[in-house]
Amino acid sequence: MKILNKERLIDSGGVKIGMLEILSPEIASKARPGQFIVLMASERGERIPLTVVERDFIKGTIKLIFQEAGLTTKMLGAMKTGDSLYSLVGPLGHPTEIKKYGKVIIVGGGVGSAEIYPVARAMKEAGNHVTTILGARSGSLLILENELKGACDEFYVATDDGSYGRKGFTTDILEELLSKGKYDLVYSVGPIPMMKRSSMVTKKFNAKTIVSLNAIMVDATGMCGCCRVTVGGKTYFSCVDGPEFDASLVDWEELTKRNRIYDDKEKHICKLDALQK
Repeated sequence: MKILNKERLIDSGGVKIGMLEILSPEIASKARPGQFIVLMASERGERIPLTVVERDFIKGTIKLIFQEAGLTTKMLGAMKTGDSLYSLVGPLGHPTEIKKYGKVIIVGGGVGSAEIYPVARAMKEAGNHVTTILGARSGSLLILENELKGACDEFYVATDDGSYGRKGFTTDILEELLSKGKYDLVYSVGPIPMMKRSSMVTKKFNAKTIVSLNAIMVDATGMCGCCRVTVGGKTYFSCVDGPEFDASLVDWEELTKRNRIYDDKEKHICKLDALQK
């Protein structure tokens, strides 16, 4: 669990995104696209899930990307090459179903780019025609652009402020592409509002859509029940039943409300942490 390499990918406009390369031979040998790990930065820290962005089973390493937002991610931001994580569990969750679908659109927003990259690469290797739509608030906040370009046939960028690519949202481009032709699968990962909007757009075109849900997790092995989601009127745990589900069946309102449960506590903890520095 030693950190072999640490990189700062983004440090702009108050947004900090980092990458860690961690020695973990067991996870590196088994992790598949769509799966994640749960880590603790320190003995007193919380447990957080992060997607396995890349793995090297020869070196025995995995790469993780995180945005400094809460207490634990800020702790990760303060760690250095040579430090070790307190604990690391994985791979968890069901891997993405990789097969030859035909024409696939993959949509990523924000740090969701870290989750779509291994899927895009695997879909391309399986013989699919892959179109990637990458979104961010501004061009300075894009990550993995070059990596994703190399893993797809068509590539689009949308930024809220129009500073790079097209001004607008990923779902604007998604709707235009679907209106021009049939696609066999849409895979969308990012903020809940973006995934919800993707679902609304693809439902109009009857396009099969998979989303990877970022429900709150504590235990991440099906024990605590914090990551409950309602899909097709049934209750699932996104950690053991997901994290991927049929977008058209997700109860987006419930997911949005549940993900806000600890907002006040997280802000309070981060404020105390800032005062102690």
